[in-house]
Amino acid sequence: MRTELCDLFGIDVPIFAFSHCRDVVAAVSNAGGLGVLGALAFSPEQLELELRWIDDNVDGKPYGVDTVMPMSYAGKDEGLGKKNESTGEVDASVFQKLIPDETREWIESVLEEYEVPPLPDDYDSGDGGVGGGSTGLLGWTDGGARNHVDVALRHEGVKLLVNALGPPPKDIIDLAHEHGVKVAALTGAVEHAQRQKQAGVDIIVAQGTEAGGHTGEIGSMVLIPDIVDAVAPTPVLGAGGIANGRQAAAAMALGAAGVWTGSVWLTVREADVSPLVKGKLFAARPKDAVRSRSLSGKPARLLRTGWTEAWERDDCPGTLPMPLQYMACSEAQTRIGLAARKEGARARDLVGMPVGQVVGRLEEELGTADVVYRFIDEFVDAVERLQKSLDAAKE
Repeated sequence: MRTELCDLFGIDVPIFAFSHCRDVVAAVSNAGGLGVLGALAFSPEQLELELRWIDDNVDGKPYGVDTVMPMSYAGKDEGLGKKNESTGEVDASVFQKLIPDETREWIESVLEEYEVPPLPDDYDSGDGGVGGGSTGLLGWTDGGARNHVDVALRHEGVKLLVNALGPPPKDIIDLAHEHGVKVAALTGAVEHAQRQKQAGVDIIVAQGTEAGGHTGEIGSMVLIPDIVDAVAPTPVLGAGGIANGRQAAAAMALGAAGVWTGSVWLTVREADVSPLVKGKLFAARPKDAVRSRSLSGKPARLLRTGWTEAWERDDCPGTLPMPLQYMACSEAQTRIGLAARKEGARARDLVGMPVGQVVGRLEEELGTADVVYRFIDEFVDAVERLQKSLDAAKE
């Protein structure tokens, strides 16, 4: 299973694992792959704590950080979302003003329908928001993502910086290279992959529509070889619909130099995913992973829930562009999570998360390292089976 990416990063197997959970990231890197921490939901201060913990728990092994620096978002052309150079802060209030009252009122009507109460007056979001929860801006702006990059590049263990929505700006790519950090970017289209290569991205992640989170419309079996051919000799990671060694072997047979995985780590023992959501994932089938704009305003594959279905109803005013959609729903999601703690609560129907169509293969809770080792065994079995077929054909 060894490829040029193993030598590039000093890892044993080219399994790149995206997770929002530091325990999973560390466990994958310790098992011989490369864990990548999703930074989107962390403040710069929180991200610093997460990366320090990973540093202390990987014994010098490499890992990566995934940011979201979108090429376009509401207000970008007007200069919104830039960080204040003196404070490092991004002004979220300017985006709040762009959210229509109609959207806020409709969201409240959905919460009332599912009996979701307001936040307690003394609720503390953990980032300084009391009563009203967090701003919901996250890192979905130029300034927010740059703050994440600044934090990531202070850590010697970070060897890969990944951008999830297009190529990072040229100055960010150059900055990463100055720190000896490779840059990868996810894409769902050949023309976007070519643009990323021209920008100086080191690794292209060809992510098929089967994947969880933000995806395009082209399936992995078509997308991976098309991108491999279009950007050669730049290495490509296959992504979307990959949760075992057989699927990894298929991606690499199409020309990928490794695999980018995400959904498979949601149900491992170390994952910080609630028992309620894990139960939903174990029960879900491929058709229950649907593309929806209800998360961020851009198409993303999510677990089908009452929430995703509500945004498809005729009475829905429509989703908003990034980052307004998530900001409009941020407090609602916090309220849903709190209400869903009660057994039998209707709010439980609204609880979900991003996940790919491979959710149908998530059937049991295993340790992260066990999943990595199973990947390897299944990969070897798949390759040996093909080799036997090839040998038989030569006889």
